[in-house]
Amino acid sequence: MKNIWLAVLLLACSLQPKAQVTKATLTPGGITCSMCSKTIYEALKKMPVIESVKTNFKDESYAIVFKKDATIDFDDINKTIVEAGYYITRLKVAMQFNNVAIKNDAKVNTAGLELHFVNVQDQVLNGEKVVTLLDKHFETEKEFKKYAALPCMNNGVSSTCSTISGTKVYHVTL
Repeated sequence: MKNIWLAVLLLACSLQPKAQVTKATLTPGGITCSMCSKTIYEALKKMPVIESVKTNFKDESYAIVFKKDATIDFDDINKTIVEAGYYITRLKVAMQFNNVAIKNDAKVNTAGLELHFVNVQDQVLNGEKVVTLLDKHFETEKEFKKYAALPCMNNGVSSTCSTISGTKVYHVTL
């Protein structure tokens, strides 16, 4: 009987809507030379959640591949870039979704993250989708201002925005 309940529990857990962060494209600001690019590259390579980093010199961005099943904290990525002496002007993240329903101005808990979807159509996400982070440290000031009127955009932690009190909320769009 215990084996049956264990099997039912495992099946229920496997059917839960979920996503995994797999890779990202990071565009930093403040780069003025090739040494700047190398500094960012080296800083990203040292992060324990990152499998590989490739520099795209043409558009001054970095293609990041995360380690399988790693728990990603976007604030840690921002901190790494800031500590290297730069800032993020755009962070686009590829996630593998499995039956995750999203709605405009609604939150979803997935991949260990609380995502607040903004400016999206109601839909169910499956397969790889790219989401763009809209929060202050992941966008240019101009882009951030487009969404700054949302109650919790400025600090990302708010009882009006988070479904779990005190949880970091990342605002994203497709």
